Amino acid sequence: MSISLSLIQARHIHLAAQGLLRPPQRKARFTDLLNCVRQMSLLQIDTIHVVARSPYLVLFSRLGDYPSAWLEEALASGRLFEYWAHEACFIPAEDYPLLRHRMLSPQAMGWKYNGAWAETRQQEVAQLLAHIKDHGPVRSADFAAPPGQQSGWWAWKPHKRHLENLFTAGELMVVERRNFQRVYDLRQRVLPKWDDALHALEEKEAVRQMLYNSAQSLGLFRAEWLADYYRLKRAPVKEQLAMWIETGTVVPVEVETLGQCYLHHSQLPMLEQKSQATHTALLSPFDPVVWDRKRALELFNFSYRLECYTPEAKRQYGYFVLPILHRGALKGRLDAKMQRKEKVLLIKQLWLEPGVRITAGLLTDLQQAISRFARWQGAQKVHLLNLPAELAAIWPKEWAL
Repeated sequence: MSISLSLIQARHIHLAAQGLLRPPQRKARFTDLLNCVRQMSLLQIDTIHVVARSPYLVLFSRLGDYPSAWLEEALASGRLFEYWAHEACFIPAEDYPLLRHRMLSPQAMGWKYNGAWAETRQQEVAQLLAHIKDHGPVRSADFAAPPGQQSGWWAWKPHKRHLENLFTAGELMVVERRNFQRVYDLRQRVLPKWDDALHALEEKEAVRQMLYNSAQSLGLFRAEWLADYYRLKRAPVKEQLAMWIETGTVVPVEVETLGQCYLHHSQLPMLEQKSQATHTALLSPFDPVVWDRKRALELFNFSYRLECYTPEAKRQYGYFVLPILHRGALKGRLDAKMQRKEKVLLIKQLWLEPGVRITAGLLTDLQQAISRFARWQGAQKVHLLNLPAELAAIWPKEWAL
């Protein structure tokens, strides 16, 4: 007998799999951070810091108030590692074998690896590796740009290119973040017991496991959502689904408006529960719930794109707009900036989605979520510039924390 689910049920299952169905029930512990990353499989990295940088914000949305230094501690202690997955990501250490095949074939990594550059500068690369071996980990900032070097986002100095190439090829690993700058060391020093012949997975097996991680972290998914999680190309999704259905790993379900979907077996208890979504949080633009813009539109009816690279005059919303999750639905977005010297969280503008009904519960939940978000970043006050007319009439323009 086929299982039919409402769109609301589908959203709740997905949010439960992502750790966003309910707010945290206790103060976060360090192990909660590690388990949170494992639950998502991947924690995408981005350096924009008009508010908290994305990976910290993704964790805060799930853990609540926690020391941001825990993320650096997890990286420095080897419990997480960095590599290209969805994009640049923090990944649980135990999943290093899943990505190793990409390192061994860096030519397939597109712009992330410049084979011609490496080929024509072998001596410089060898000298850099020798320097790291003799003197320890390095940052790009440790090396001066050559005279006449042009400035600009992609105008990388030679040593920066060498380091990024060696990172993509798996010769270097990121051992810490210093002021969020990558610090690189030799892979052999970070993973002295690693042996490709013994530990590396064949690409076919690695892809199979990445698809499984994706299914588990999504909880409920359409077939076409699966490969994007790890940016897989030519992934055997159809064949894998057939095997999973046979073994009971996933269960086919019919979802209102979405049609044929698949439920990961770990979420089967959700079918017997009347689970209520009670969490309200501000999400990062790089949160797994919204990083696949097509999925966010299909599952949450939320049309979203990041506009920080769009000229200001052409932006529909703002530079770094945060989706608002409220009790199982994406009900709005806001453009915020943390004024760190003044200890003020500035809400430049806030928008509610069409059809969202303003209730006392929504107002209370949203104000509390903004306050928690601001307080965690060290703000002492929230200041709002532009609000929808219906909110401006009843909400304060600022409040102390």
